[in-house]
Amino acid sequence: MRELEPVREEQLLQKHCSNILNAGMDRNPSPPPSDESTDETTRVDAIGNTVYSKHWLFSTLMKLIELVCPEGEEAEGSDSRTETELDEDLENEICKMWDMSMDEDVAVFLQEFNATDILLGIIGKSKCPRLTEICVGILGNMACYKETCQAISNNDNLVNVLLLLLGDSDPPTLLETSRLILGCLSQPDVSSIWVDQIHKQHSVRENVCFIMQSSTNADLLGKIGEVVDKLFDLDKELMLSWVVESKGLADASTIEKENSAETAFVPCLLEAARQLRSDSIEGLEVYMHILQLLTTTDGGMQAIVRTPDKAEATWTLLYDIVRTDLCQDDDPAIIVEEQASVLSSTLAVLSAIFASCMEENYIKIERNLPLLDTLLRVLFYAEESQKRPSERTRRPSTDKWSVPSPISGAQKGKQREGDFHLKILLDICCEFLSEIFMNIGKEIVSKSFKEGFLSQEMCTSAFRHLLPQYHTAVEKFHTIVLEVQPDTAEQLLLEFPNLRSSLGVVAATERGGTMLCGADGRKTEKLLIV
Repeated sequence: MRELEPVREEQLLQKHCSNILNAGMDRNPSPPPSDESTDETTRVDAIGNTVYSKHWLFSTLMKLIELVCPEGEEAEGSDSRTETELDEDLENEICKMWDMSMDEDVAVFLQEFNATDILLGIIGKSKCPRLTEICVGILGNMACYKETCQAISNNDNLVNVLLLLLGDSDPPTLLETSRLILGCLSQPDVSSIWVDQIHKQHSVRENVCFIMQSSTNADLLGKIGEVVDKLFDLDKELMLSWVVESKGLADASTIEKENSAETAFVPCLLEAARQLRSDSIEGLEVYMHILQLLTTTDGGMQAIVRTPDKAEATWTLLYDIVRTDLCQDDDPAIIVEEQASVLSSTLAVLSAIFASCMEENYIKIERNLPLLDTLLRVLFYAEESQKRPSERTRRPSTDKWSVPSPISGAQKGKQREGDFHLKILLDICCEFLSEIFMNIGKEIVSKSFKEGFLSQEMCTSAFRHLLPQYHTAVEKFHTIVLEVQPDTAEQLLLEFPNLRSSLGVVAATERGGTMLCGADGRKTEKLLIV
C-alpha cells in the first residue's frame, strides 16, 4: 500500500480529533462504586448480564489515554504522537477489550462510557498502526448493534474521520475501517447518513479506487468490494457519480487519459477481480455483481463500453473467468450449481456487452464459440439437476401411509436459496443465448456442429428452456439448422411440433412420403416419417 504524505488527510484527522481526547480527559467517567461486600461489589462491577468488569474496562481505557497523552504533555500546540510499537502487555489488554466489545451489553456500556469519543481521540493521536486497527475494530463491533450504531453514525466527527481512514496506508486498519462502514451501511436507519457523507467526501472514491487497483490483500479487496456493492445498491446517483468521471476517456486527450488512468473506476474493478479470481471466489462474486449493477443503468453501461478499448478488456477478462474458473469443459453439473450466483452475474455483464458492442471484432460469435458451448451446457446441466431426486424428500415407499421426513429449517432455506440462484442463472443464459441465436450465421452453425459445440441433445435442451418466451430466436436458429443439419432439424420438429406452423412448414404428400417446405417456399428433400 502507498505511504501517505503527512499533509491534508493527516491534518484533517488531527483537526477532527485533537480536541476530542482532551475533552474526554477533562471529564472521564467515575470508576464504578465499590462495596464492602465482595459479592455485591462483583455484581455492581459486572457489565450488564456479563461477567466483564467495569473497573477493568475503565482502567484499560485510562491506560490508552495515558499512552497517547502522557502526563505533563501540553494539550495545545503539541504534535507528539505515539510511536509505531505497542507494549505487548498493553496490546493483549486492549485486544481483550476488542473481543469483549462483541457482546451487546459491553458495546452499550462503552457507548455510555463515552468510549466512542475517547477511541476517536486515540485514533487521531496514534501513529501506531496496530493501535489504530484495534480502536477501529472495537468501534466496528459496537456498530453491529442498532443502538450503538446509531450513536456512532450521529457523531459527525467520527463519521468524517472513519471515511478519511480509507486513505490510511495500513491494510489491517483499512480492513477494519471497511468492516465498520459496511456494518453501518447495512443498518437501514443510519445508512443514509453515511451515503450523504460519502457524497460530500470526494476522497472516498479516490481511496477506494487506489485500494482496488493496488492492494494484493484478498480480505481487504473483498471487504472494500462489499462496501462499494452496498453503496451502489443503496444509491444509483452515487454509483453514476463515481463511474461518470471515467466515462469520457475514449474521447479525451492523451494527457487527460494518463491523468485519469489511476482513478478510472471500471479498470480498478477489473484489477481487483484479477487479483481475487485465484484467491477468493466469494470476493470475485462481489465484483461481478458490482459490474452487473453498472449494466442496469445507461450511465453505468456507458462507463463499461466507452473505454479506449471499447470494453474489450472487460469482455476478455470475464470470458476467461467463465471458461477457466467457473465452467470448465469437464466440470460436473454440481460445480455449476454451486457457482450459480457468481456465474449469473458474470454472464449478465457479458450479455450486456454483447448486445451493446455487436460490431466490435472481439465480440464476433466465431471468435467466442466456447462461450456458446458454456451457455448450452449450463442449460443442459440445469435440466439434468431437475431430473435428480430431491434431497429434501424421501423416495417413495411401499407403505402408502409413509410421509417424507422433516428437515431442518437451515437446510431447507439453503436449498431454496440455491434454487433461487439457479433460476436467475437460467434466465440470464436464456436471454444471452437468444441474442446469439438472433445473430448467428449459417457458417458458424455448421462449424459449431462439426466442432462439437452444438448437438441435437444440446439444441433440444436449449429449446425447452427458450420456448415459448424466445420463440423468434428459436425459429430463426431452427431455420439455419434446417439447412445445415436437416436430420437434427427434423428431430427438433418432432420434439417441438409448435415450430412447424410458425415456421410455415407444410406437409405435402409426394412420392409416398412427406416433403418439408420452408416459409420461403424452398423445399428440403428429406422425408419426414409420420
